[in-house]
Amino acid sequence: MNINFAFLARYWEAFLLGLGVTLELTLISFALGIVWGFVLALLRGAPFAPIRWLSAVYVEFFRGTPLLIQIFWIFYCMPIFLGTDLSNFTAAVVCLTLYGGAIMSETFRSGMKSVGRDQYQASHALGLSPWTRTIHVVLPQAALRSIPVLLSNGIGIFKESSLVSAIGMAELMFIGTTISNRTGRPVEVFTMVAFIYFIVAFPLTRVVTWLEKRILRRFAI
Repeated sequence: MNINFAFLARYWEAFLLGLGVTLELTLISFALGIVWGFVLALLRGAPFAPIRWLSAVYVEFFRGTPLLIQIFWIFYCMPIFLGTDLSNFTAAVVCLTLYGGAIMSETFRSGMKSVGRDQYQASHALGLSPWTRTIHVVLPQAALRSIPVLLSNGIGIFKESSLVSAIGMAELMFIGTTISNRTGRPVEVFTMVAFIYFIVAFPLTRVVTWLEKRILRRFAI
């Protein structure tokens, strides 16, 4: 097989356009997923047992089912119940947010559990309410300790966003597939797509490693 990457120069604008859509989708889903994940983490620790059970079932469901099936269900099935169509971008954001929230809720829970019991005892001794204790004592420490893992979750969402190409979302993977089908050069095209994902994700993984080391030294854990 004759491998030639030179022809890809004609499609650099298309690749950049697809990358832009991927990054937009990732950033929106990541931001919303953090908020939803924190809410789920609080619900997992709620004093009312049914709330804890329902939130636990939700988290395990989204963690335990394939993301591609979730994407298909939200894009094709949810409109039946809502009575209105969803654009592929909206469906992708909803799905990645729901999935990302389930993943990040466990990150927040781990961060909260890592806060020492002395912090809880001191808060109780000061007469702080559970809400005040959570917001002003536990959350700041848990959030700081969770930053590396949350960023890793964000990198995961960036890579997994390639699955939304299955519903016609014009992101990087969809653009690559389209170019491959038109040119009949899958080796070159998908190698380029993989390289683009790598050059975005690799520096972020280095940042995560650096932050993790800094946080470990700060808390001596």
